[in-house]
Amino acid sequence: MDSAKNNSMRQYTGIATSPGIAVGRLRVFDRRHLSVEEYAVSQEGVSGEIERLKAGLSRTCDELNALKEKLKETTGDDHLFFIDTHLLILADERLFSEAVAHIQTELVNAECALRRTLNKYREFFDGIDDLYLRERISDVETVIEKILRNMAGEPHAPIIPDGDHIIIAAHDVSPADILQMDRTRIIGMVTEIGGKTAHASILARAFELPAVAGVDGIADMLLDGTSVILDGLSGCVIVNPDSDTFLEYLQRKRQYEYVESELLKMAELPPETLDGYGIKLKGNVEVPEEGPSVLRHGGEGVGLYRTEILFMNRQQMPDEEEQYQVYAAMQRAVAPHALTFRTLDAGGDKLLDGMLHANEQNPALGVRAIRLALQMPDEFMKQLRAILRVSAQGDVRIMFPMISGLEELRKARALLDRAMADLDAAGVPFDRSIAVGIMIEIPSAVVVADLLAREVDFFSVGTNDLIQYILAIDRSNEHLTHMYQPLHPAVLRSLRRVVDVAREAGIDACICGEMAGDPLYLPVLLGLGFNELSMGATSIPRVKQVLRRCTMERAAEIATACSGFATAEEADSFLKDAMSPYLCNSLD
Repeated sequence: MDSAKNNSMRQYTGIATSPGIAVGRLRVFDRRHLSVEEYAVSQEGVSGEIERLKAGLSRTCDELNALKEKLKETTGDDHLFFIDTHLLILADERLFSEAVAHIQTELVNAECALRRTLNKYREFFDGIDDLYLRERISDVETVIEKILRNMAGEPHAPIIPDGDHIIIAAHDVSPADILQMDRTRIIGMVTEIGGKTAHASILARAFELPAVAGVDGIADMLLDGTSVILDGLSGCVIVNPDSDTFLEYLQRKRQYEYVESELLKMAELPPETLDGYGIKLKGNVEVPEEGPSVLRHGGEGVGLYRTEILFMNRQQMPDEEEQYQVYAAMQRAVAPHALTFRTLDAGGDKLLDGMLHANEQNPALGVRAIRLALQMPDEFMKQLRAILRVSAQGDVRIMFPMISGLEELRKARALLDRAMADLDAAGVPFDRSIAVGIMIEIPSAVVVADLLAREVDFFSVGTNDLIQYILAIDRSNEHLTHMYQPLHPAVLRSLRRVVDVAREAGIDACICGEMAGDPLYLPVLLGLGFNELSMGATSIPRVKQVLRRCTMERAAEIATACSGFATAEEADSFLKDAMSPYLCNSLD
């Protein structure tokens, strides 16, 4: 594609990472990697290069700590998680020791050693199947880039717009960049790298800043100053739009903003059917910054807090106090509503840098989630104590992932009892009656649900994994996406069993997988009997809209009908027809 600045319209396609449409002027910031000179050093020069490396690390640490103090004054403590993540990477002894090893064994300068260390990290992360974890390499890249800039005497400067209605274009944008942005003037951002689960994308969604990632060539300085349309719904970026395209997107922008404003009016309305049957709609979150968005969109708390993000990109596991501070920030962000902690869900292809692990031929069926936690009880206890301490401040629930049977559940609860005893001995307050639940995401848990229900306070179905395991498909395999069928008879029968068992035991039955956030499946889940759905914040008003148009009687009829079909295709066709009256006039 020609990158010369001219009047011809050009369209780029990337990954939609934060919804919204922005129309403005492109301002390109050169955030590409520095041009690092690589040269050989003598044996006598090795110690000098190591000292230069130490000085670069020290200056970067000072820079991040100064930024943290500055942001405390402007954004508060609850927005500093990303800075802490980068400080932890910087403090990782392995980062320093591996760079030193390159200097000593290959006799290269410190900058070259850092680049080679980064390449090694990239190879490691590229081998991880899980997209969310694979994109954590962006944090390592950001930290090493900061070190290199400091060694070159070019500290990382904030992005400062030179006008209004600015759309930022860069090779990459860090969370710190977003936290320092003047978001009254910067209305969107587009990057050459990154993805939906990158930290910058999470923060962009939290601040409702339209964003697109993975747009190769967009950070070309020749595009600086051009008019641009950014579509954070489709991932489309249009440079130098012609008048017809400009008017078309201006209308789309107005329509989208009207839809959003109308949907947000539902935030204060009760989540109930036309005939008065109410359920709870909650949010899925990863960082405290997402909490306010959940509440603004009408969520009644958090049904799934993924705690594993705190454990990634680090050599040492987070200690109890660090976990407590982050968890407390999350609790404050959603107070006075309930917060459900999913304990560490990692292992297998979700590898933690700070633990020893063996390569597994089938990581999805390997040592992960509760299996991993039970193999490192001391670290698991730290997390449980941190969560319990937060429970003294508000409504908190604990949820164990990937429980396959009663033995695992009892071992996890025994560790929870020990954590309570530790806090008792130390005189630390906590909620002694804290609700404890499990995720139902393995077929064996469905089969023995009646046994599990006797010893928990709630079930939460993780439909993403449950469907994958029931149908024996890898949902990340592009050749099998057509087989990922939420309405497969085996899936619907499993969901019905979970609800029936929960109802008989008098406990809540929740859904926290992708099915919960799709309005199409709302009557099926409602009709089956689920009384809590947890989803991404922006999905809450759309699901509530359909909920308030439906009756419980009709939902039960639809669920029964879908359960009666022999194939997923038949059920899907019926559901789309049945839902047309509820969706055709939807603001979507």
